[in-house]
Order: sequence, then structure tokens, then C-alpha cells
Amino acid sequence: MTTRVLILGAGFGGLELAAGLSERFGAAVDITLIDRRDHFVFGFSKLDVMFGKRTAAEVSHPYDRIDKPGVRFIRTTIRSIDPATKRVDTDAGTFDADFLVVALGADLDPAATPGLVEDGHEFYTNRGAFAVRDVIAGFSGGRVVVGVTSTPFKCPPAPSETALLIHEYLTSRGLRADCEIAVVMPLPSPVPPVPAASEALLTAFAERDIEWHPQRKITALNPDAHEVVFADGSTMPYDLFLGVPKHVVPAVVAESGLAVGGWVPVDALTLQTDYPDVFAIGDVTSVGTPKAGVFAEGQAAVVADAITARITSGETTRTYDGNGVCYVEFGHRRVARVDVTFAGGRPPYGHFDTATETISSEKDGYGASRIRRWIGVS
Repeated sequence: MTTRVLILGAGFGGLELAAGLSERFGAAVDITLIDRRDHFVFGFSKLDVMFGKRTAAEVSHPYDRIDKPGVRFIRTTIRSIDPATKRVDTDAGTFDADFLVVALGADLDPAATPGLVEDGHEFYTNRGAFAVRDVIAGFSGGRVVVGVTSTPFKCPPAPSETALLIHEYLTSRGLRADCEIAVVMPLPSPVPPVPAASEALLTAFAERDIEWHPQRKITALNPDAHEVVFADGSTMPYDLFLGVPKHVVPAVVAESGLAVGGWVPVDALTLQTDYPDVFAIGDVTSVGTPKAGVFAEGQAAVVADAITARITSGETTRTYDGNGVCYVEFGHRRVARVDVTFAGGRPPYGHFDTATETISSEKDGYGASRIRRWIGVS
């Protein structure tokens, strides 16, 4: 009987796992990839759309173009997950698996912050980011606040990138002199694991007259006064609030019993859950790395090796090293690189490469190479 691998979620982790298994087995293994969306968008591409550098169509990569041997993509909504039996119920039917991998990411809950839905704009979903494009295009001046409402949140550099890019955008429109920009985070620095990256961002903020407000907990927005309300009772005015909503485990994962303390616990080295032949990768886990696609990609490679070893009755010594490389936009075609490792038993450590146009081109190449690998088209 053909081995059945069921992958829930077609983000960085799910796509890399499907491609990796296809590369090893081709059509000899039945690889089913499920997602409720019909296309993939890199997280960093949302900023390109927000600031008018690319269209939504240009950054959307349809899943129906996947041409990897053995990989079947199904667009549907998942209704229940039984990790004990590795059975998943969806609107497209029931799927049983020999190996089940949960890569459903983190969902967003804007309503968890009172006033955010009514008077703010989230830019962390594709829909939200694409809508913000029209919002900022119509913005004629005033105070812009980029605010993070809770931790953990996806792609820690993204709020800082957004502030730098909105500075660039408003400058290009001749509006910057009539605007204020502020970044509000509950973190002590923009990128705590890599001090050099934080220092570079703070320097960029100072050069661009962008306010930095660390360790501030946002509890609500006041739509009537257009103010951010903080936990200590203080407030901050805004004319445009760009928010990072609270992140939560998808409801179907919570209902499955896989989540503990808000996220899915896994073995930090193997990504195995408490259930045999059930793995979880990426933002849905509490593995200890930031919620960013590059870490999900690395975890998928480890799981691909583990599943391969079990199918072939072989062995694998590969374990997850917690390493990832992230790119940070500074505007004007200048991108920095952060190489960071989260290893158990020691503080995270990493290296920062100053923003250059060369790294910007490298980032473009990274995206193009992943689409070729994951979907099969340039």
C-alpha cells in the first residue's frame, strides 16, 4: 500500500515538506497538501503591495500550478483533526494518513484588541495588507502609529520595516513634513536576539525622525478620540493606526487537543508531537524560534528526513538547529540580512549584515528560487 503523507497548511513549512518528499520519492508516496487558500504569498511581499511597488496578482502564486510528482493539492477548509488516528475531516471529505504534519501557522485575532477592528488597520494578513495599500494611498498627512498588540508575533522585523517604508512612501509623495511616525512594541528592542540589527534599526529611526516606544503594552484603541490606550492608562494619538493583531493557534488545532498553553508542543530537535508519526512545524508550534517562514522551512527539512527514514526503514541523525536567515527592508532598495540561531540551553545568537542593494537582489533571488522549488514555475 502506498504511504500516505498528509500536510495541513501550504505555507513555508508545508510547501518545503511537500517538495522535499517529492524530491525523494516522486509518485511512490501519496503526498496530500491541504490549505483553505488558493495561492501562496511571501510575507515580505505584502509590504511591496502595501506601498505600491507590486500588485497583488504579481505576488500571488497559485497552488494549482504545483507540478511536483506525488503531490496533490486540495483547497478546502479543515473541520477536525484527530491526531490519535491521523484522520482529518474537511469540506472536501475525510483524509487518513500514515504521517500527519500540522503546518497551519498562526491565526490573527484583531477583535482581541478593542477598537482595532473599528478604527485600525491590520496588515499581517494578505487581505489586510492589500487593503492598506488603498488606505495609505489616500492618507494626506497626520500621525501614523505602527503598533504591536501582543507577543509572540510573526516576522519580528516587519513592524520596523513598515515604519521605514512608510517614511519612504510619504517622502516620495511630498507628505513627510506633514506627518509623524511612531513604532510601538511590547519588546525592549526591535530585534532582541540580534543587538546589531536593533541598533541599525534604531539608528535608521533616529535619522528619519521616527519615534520609538519600546515595552509598551497596547490594551485598546479609542475610536472616538483616535487614541492608543496603554496598560498603564496613558494614551497616544493617531490619525492612522497600522496594527499587528494578537496571534492565536487556529481553532481547529486547539479543538484537536494538540495545543498546550496556546501552541503545539513538539520535540525541539525532531518536531515530533506526543502522537506517533504526527509532526508540527512553523508558527503553530512552541518550538522556541520566532514565528517566521524561514524557521518553518528549516523545520520542514528535518521532518522530511525523519519521514524518509521511517518509510525506508533507515536512520537519520538530522535534528533541528534553530537557525534562520531573515531579510530586513530599510527602503530605497536597501535590505539587511540577519542570521540567527535559537539553540536550546543557551541565549540566541546571530550575525547582522548591513543593508545594501546587493542583499536586496539576494532577497529577490531567494524568493524566486523557493517558488521554483515549491511550485515549479518561475
